[in-house]
Amino acid sequence: MPPERREVQVRAGVESDLEALTDLYNHYVRETPITFDTAVFTPEERRPWLLSHPEDGPYRLMVAVETGLAGNSQRILGYATSSAFRPKPAYETSVEVTIYLAPDAGGRGIGTLLYKALFEALAEEDLHRAYAGIAQPNEASARLHERFGFRHVGTYREVGRKFGRYWDVAWYEKEL
Repeated sequence: MPPERREVQVRAGVESDLEALTDLYNHYVRETPITFDTAVFTPEERRPWLLSHPEDGPYRLMVAVETGLAGNSQRILGYATSSAFRPKPAYETSVEVTIYLAPDAGGRGIGTLLYKALFEALAEEDLHRAYAGIAQPNEASARLHERFGFRHVGTYREVGRKFGRYWDVAWYEKEL
């Protein structure tokens, strides 16, 4: 019997991904300061977030999946999104981007694949800037963003409190 041939594919996120995406995000809620959410979500609570990222337009959800698993199943390795930067109309040509990887998916180039697909999808949109806030310290995320042309524009000091301490957030921007 031939060995399984596993590949990584990036595609738009779909509603059937909701449970796996919620589980992945909840890991970061419970275990890390990378997100400033402090309470885990149910898939139903995350549904509006998923639905706010259609397959077209400036607010996208790209999902990296590992294929070739037993029973033709797919495992979500991570996701990247572009979302509204701020709610006021003058900000509509700016997006905030974010990326989350499964805890065991780092160092495999998954983040690069996700951001490549996301920025290719956004290339035809009427967008001017992308912003990313990175809770500190997070050297891997800073390096990924810098590889994609982001530059550090400032740091909010002790802006969030989680796990009984304050955390800084470094802000990066990229021209689109």
